[in-house]
Amino acid sequence: MVTLSKTIFKAYDIRGIIDKTLDAGVAHQIGAAFGRAALAKGEKKVVIGRDGRLSGPSLAKALAEGLQSSGVDVIDLGVVATPMVYFGTNVLGAASGIMVTGSHNPPDYNGFKMVLAGEAIHGESITGLFDSIEAHDGSSAATPGAYSTHDIRAEYLQRIIGDVKISRPIKIAVDCGNGVAGAFAGDLYRGMGCEVVELFCEVDGNFPNHHPDPAHPENLQDLIRALQETDAEIGLAFDGDGDRLGLVTKDGQIIYPDRQMMLFAADVLSRNPGAEILYDVKCTRHLAPYIEKSGGKPLMYKTGHSLVKAKLKETGSPLGGEMSGHIFFKDRWYGFDDGLYAGARMLEILTKEQDPSALLNALPQSDSTPELHLHLKEGENFIVMDKLRANAEFPGNERIITIDGLRVEYPDGFGLARSSNTTPVIVMRFEAETPAALERIQGQFKSVILAAKPDAELPF
Repeated sequence: MVTLSKTIFKAYDIRGIIDKTLDAGVAHQIGAAFGRAALAKGEKKVVIGRDGRLSGPSLAKALAEGLQSSGVDVIDLGVVATPMVYFGTNVLGAASGIMVTGSHNPPDYNGFKMVLAGEAIHGESITGLFDSIEAHDGSSAATPGAYSTHDIRAEYLQRIIGDVKISRPIKIAVDCGNGVAGAFAGDLYRGMGCEVVELFCEVDGNFPNHHPDPAHPENLQDLIRALQETDAEIGLAFDGDGDRLGLVTKDGQIIYPDRQMMLFAADVLSRNPGAEILYDVKCTRHLAPYIEKSGGKPLMYKTGHSLVKAKLKETGSPLGGEMSGHIFFKDRWYGFDDGLYAGARMLEILTKEQDPSALLNALPQSDSTPELHLHLKEGENFIVMDKLRANAEFPGNERIITIDGLRVEYPDGFGLARSSNTTPVIVMRFEAETPAALERIQGQFKSVILAAKPDAELPF
């Protein structure tokens, strides 16, 4: 038996290492605590599902038993992508749900993404589950909740296929990295009228081919090769639980999510003129002008899928997106992040063009870095960021945005340093109009970080 540890209760989800910080016993406790939280909000049913990880069956079983012990009914969707659990909370008469998923983490990880009474919970709502477990006397409800299974596949696929339409036939390559999206992606896009070349769509929790995380270029090399070797026009890639989208052009260019957002924003704003479009602090500085040019109001916000979802609800915005690949459509959809759905919407836009890659490659861009990570000891990331906020100076800047870390804007680029909410890391990203400007901005960040922590091992 693993002893329950507060360290697995992260900012946006619960995540641990199997048999070290997470096992069936812990899953049972989390289920019971979540069930009590659901009942406190008047919720009587909870939807659950799991991804393709090897530890999924035992965790999902224990989670269900924990939920039932609190007195709530469980609707088990079985092996599904994370967005299919979110979909279930919108269509099955149950507004709460838990997905058993390790997302894009290594094979020995697993965890839980949660929706409570229609809200994606984060921060204190998640640590509150730990407090609830600690304070609970171990008793169960006098009448345990019921357990039922439900196959949501056809309803989910049909909901998308019935609404999202391509303008012409297209051949695409799809790389699921052996994550759970592989069980659905081929059927979805074929159902829309696409011809599909499938890469690593067999669900395998060992992830034998490459890591299921399209945010990193090394994980997209097989897809790039498939586009070179076949007559597929465009490539889609998904993370381990199917809530994030990667996109590759015919000529092997990676179209990062902040540039995907330009096309999504223009499309959504054609039906919602003047609407606010949300994006996180890691996104390109070209996105705000593109949103304005398309008739919308850009709104930069904190990073974190749960935070963006909550802000979307608060503002009534029809679209939000993160650099990490979480895209949230409230326009024609439900406002949750869904990589499979985002892929469908992207194909709807791209098939209006004879040369989709030309459209994508023409989107504005600068020299930029991917996410860079400064690895630190537990808690040290917050200490270093506090020092930077207090002391750091950035000569030549136009403005410093502090909604999430420090985003320093210059006339010719930006630099970002923010503390990760899930690991002891400072996340950085840089963008500039020229390589020389990029080097100058990185140099400024290097000197202020080394002033705050002289032994820091910087990733640039």
